[in-house]
Amino acid sequence: MSYVGIVLISHSNKVAEGIKDIIRQVIKEVPIEIAGGTDENDIGTSIEKIQLAIDRANSGNGVLLFYDIGSAKMNAEVALEMTEIDDIKIIEAPLLEGAYVAAVESGMGKDLNDVYYAIMKEFG
Repeated sequence: MSYVGIVLISHSNKVAEGIKDIIRQVIKEVPIEIAGGTDENDIGTSIEKIQLAIDRANSGNGVLLFYDIGSAKMNAEVALEMTEIDDIKIIEAPLLEGAYVAAVESGMGKDLNDVYYAIMKEFG
């Protein structure tokens, strides 16, 4: 089964890894990738890391991008413009809670729009 993928974008690699660990306690099959920290693993974000995470999370059913603060959204938007994948959405929801809901919904086999609307219903 193809699932909607999830990318966790954070200024801290540890934060992104921690959120992924929390979700993995319950949801194992949904593709979840992280893009945390700069290319030098400092605090910040990296367009290249985001692009690579999008590619890895894409199993053909779309990808949702969750971010923490400030430039993470801006870099997600740039990465979105640079990718050739059509079915990607940047989500305006709390990073942990939003990604958790997305993973649960994706794990039920829902498509990109259904997962997106479930998140918006909860947090929008």
